[in-house]
Amino acid sequence: MKMKGSIGFLVSVVATFFVVASAGNFTQDFEITWGDGRAKILENGQSLSLSLDKVSGSGFRSKNEYLFAKIDMQIKLVPGNSAGTVATYYLSSQGPSHDEIDFKFLGNLSGDPYTLHTNVFTQGKGNREQQFHLWFDPTNDFHTYSILWNSQSIIFFVDGTPIREFKNLESKGVDFPKKQPMRIYGSLWDAENWATRGGLVKIDWAQAPFIATYRNFNGQVCFWTSSGSSCSSNESPSWLRKSLDSKGLAKLHWAERNYMIYNYCTDTKRFPQGPPSECLA
Repeated sequence: MKMKGSIGFLVSVVATFFVVASAGNFTQDFEITWGDGRAKILENGQSLSLSLDKVSGSGFRSKNEYLFAKIDMQIKLVPGNSAGTVATYYLSSQGPSHDEIDFKFLGNLSGDPYTLHTNVFTQGKGNREQQFHLWFDPTNDFHTYSILWNSQSIIFFVDGTPIREFKNLESKGVDFPKKQPMRIYGSLWDAENWATRGGLVKIDWAQAPFIATYRNFNGQVCFWTSSGSSCSSNESPSWLRKSLDSKGLAKLHWAERNYMIYNYCTDTKRFPQGPPSECLA
């Protein structure tokens, strides 16, 4: 069963049906969680801006929780000298043993590339960083950043190109996030102690306020309610079974070869006894 509309409207659908949400509305689907007015929903709910100044950053989250989702968000990042700032877009559950799927955008000096930082937390454990430079200037225009999360894989996409896949390797003793519902979050904050060149380049507050803009959220989601997941029926949409095929893997390997700048799996200083087991699969 497929329905179109905002997530806020669709949550009322009986939980045993699969729901597609498209053309989401920030007013109905999200709530501003911090920033004391620095986050603003604009254009009748079609876009949302986050602002950072010396006093505070800002953030938002989805009103609903999901257990598996395919989500797209268009983001235009902080232009100019964005060193020390971090804009985020991620999924996360709550608690010390939380699961999390991260896009973080680490600002830089004017003319230098942004660093796209990805990570996957399972049962409170992260340390699975992969970082990339992008093949475009993410401050000039909006670009689409997507997360596909199902019981087999987590796949990160940039403008439809897969850049990372984290597979379900529970059979090899690797935890995989498939039991804890997550919300979507976004934030813009001061991370000058680590974000740019390991914290060597600090924020130039004369450039504030720093602004990142989010728009065109699209979600195909399994809502989580007190009754369980809305994808618990016999109906099984294709994205719930999706992993990368040969063409997708070829695109992923292209991104890795040309734009990956850090991979925890090859960091022998951090893992002198050998890489984590998921790296060997």
